[in-house]
Amino acid sequence: MLFGKLEELAHKYADDLANWSREKSLWPLTMGLACCAIEMMDFGASRTDADRYGVFFRASPRQCDVLIVSGTVTRKMAPHVRLLYEQMPEPKYVIAMGCCAMSGGVFRGLYSDLDGIDQIVPVDVYVPGCPPRPEALLEGIRKLQEKIEKQRKLEKGAV
Repeated sequence: MLFGKLEELAHKYADDLANWSREKSLWPLTMGLACCAIEMMDFGASRTDADRYGVFFRASPRQCDVLIVSGTVTRKMAPHVRLLYEQMPEPKYVIAMGCCAMSGGVFRGLYSDLDGIDQIVPVDVYVPGCPPRPEALLEGIRKLQEKIEKQRKLEKGAV
C-alpha cells in the first residue's frame, strides 16, 4: 500500500518535472511561407525577445519540438510539411500562425491551396490575424506552454 503511494507520488513529480522542462524550452522549426514569416522574424528580434520565454529557433526538424506554420500551404508543399512534422521527435506540437495557415485565408477554396494545415498535421494552437502581430505569436506560445504544463506524458511504471 505504501509502496503504491510512493510510486504514484514519484510518477507525478517526474511528470511535472518533464512538463516543466518542455514548457520552458521550446525549440520551434519555422515554416515561413508568406507575410506572416516577417512577423515571426520580428518575434525573434530583441523587442519581443523570444529567448526570454525559452524559445530558441532551430533549422533542423530533428532538434525541434514545435512546428510554426505561417502562410498558405499549397497542395504540392503539403507532403513536405508532413515530412518535416514526422521527422520531429516526440512530443511535438504545431502552431498555425495567421489566417492562411488556419483556414486558407484569402486563398480559401482555391484548387492549389489547402484550407488550413489541420488537414495534414494536428494543430495545437491557432494564432489568428493577417498577419498576426509578434505579440499574438507570443500569446500563442504562452497558450502552448499552458497546454504542455497540464499534460501527462509518462506511462505508468516508467519511474
